Formats: sequence, C-alpha cells, structure tokens
Amino acid sequence: MNVLGDYNRQALAIEVDTSLTAERVIRVLKRVIAWHGKPKQIRVDNGPEFTSRALENWAADKYIKLEFIKLDSPFQNG
Repeated sequence: MNVLGDYNRQALAIEVDTSLTAERVIRVLKRVIAWHGKPKQIRVDNGPEFTSRALENWAADKYIKLEFIKLDSPFQNG
C-alpha cells in the first residue's frame, strides 16, 4: 500500500505485505494523519481492505470522504 499526497506526490507511507487487513490500513492512516494532518478525502481502489465496513466507519468518524477510483481504470490506480 502506497500513501501519496495528491498535491506534490510525496510518499507519505509505504506498507508492504502480501495481504493487508482494513485494521492495518487504518493503523497506517492514523500514523500518516499524526505526522501530516487529516485529509478531506482519501482516494482508494476497490480492494477488500478499502471497501470494508471498518474503514468506512473509521473514515466517517473522522469526517474523511473515501473516494473510490472508477472500476477498470488502471490510469487512476498508480
């Protein structure tokens, strides 16, 4: 999982594994927010770790919009 800033494309976090759970994604995002501040939205692909109820609830509690890329749009999934 790569977390990139949209403005300057800075790599804010890189998490490497064969599989990531939503809880692990949330842990990484909490760390990024602690270091760089809370975003208004997060653009994600449609993987199960991003479409989970846990991430959806966490984002809603933080007032962060989850913006999903269009299906079958590889140019949106850098």
